[in-house]
Amino acid sequence: MKITFLGTGTSMGVPVAGGFRRKELSHDPRNERSRCSVWIQDNDTSIVIDTGPEFRIQSIRSEIKTVDHVLLTHEHMDHIAGLDDLRVYNFKRKSPIPVYGTESCLGSIRKRFDYMFGENKYPGSTSLKLIEVKTPFTADRIKITPLPVTHGKLDILGYRLNNFSYLTDVKHIPGETLKKIRGSEVVVLSALRWDPSHPTHLTIPEAVDILNELEVPKAYLVHMNSYVDHEPTNQKLPPHIRLAYDQLSLTI
Repeated sequence: MKITFLGTGTSMGVPVAGGFRRKELSHDPRNERSRCSVWIQDNDTSIVIDTGPEFRIQSIRSEIKTVDHVLLTHEHMDHIAGLDDLRVYNFKRKSPIPVYGTESCLGSIRKRFDYMFGENKYPGSTSLKLIEVKTPFTADRIKITPLPVTHGKLDILGYRLNNFSYLTDVKHIPGETLKKIRGSEVVVLSALRWDPSHPTHLTIPEAVDILNELEVPKAYLVHMNSYVDHEPTNQKLPPHIRLAYDQLSLTI
């Protein structure tokens, strides 16, 4: 299984519009972070988790030729704004793309992208098959386990695919979900900033504490904001925990 980080930045991206705090970050390309998304390849199966505003650019940069399944963590626009860019993959597969998420997430998509659904579907618009996720399922021989977590007061999902667990926009991980993550070879967890505490996101110290509790062999942090400088931060982290960056690839 090959994992490619398409984007690793917070909801506003890094740098944000107008270049806020760009000069404060070191001149390191790893500090250029588009909105969070990850691409999983396993044999002939291609799965994307979240399609943010830069998905078109991310797909070109990573040369994504097919998309077989899309897993959505939640309905915020930095995670779903790129759904329309899946259109070209419809042309290739000639059928709707399965999109998985919570009831809340899928309901929001039907409202925000109403032109894709129902009797008034716009000709040629993206075709999606929306599937509510409640229990583990299999997609082309890949076992996918939903990982319920909270993003402030919003119930959202992380996902475990075989031995890879991915969780973004997390504030709290219930005990039952921690059990489902244990045993993963690689865990990806969001970590917005060093401090202070945030009402809807884990900070870097909070994420490190959780990862140490899970005793995972390798972990990566995502969803960092403009105050997180890549290499100075890595030097402060435990050796088994690194910041991810756009275009980072690993094999499990």
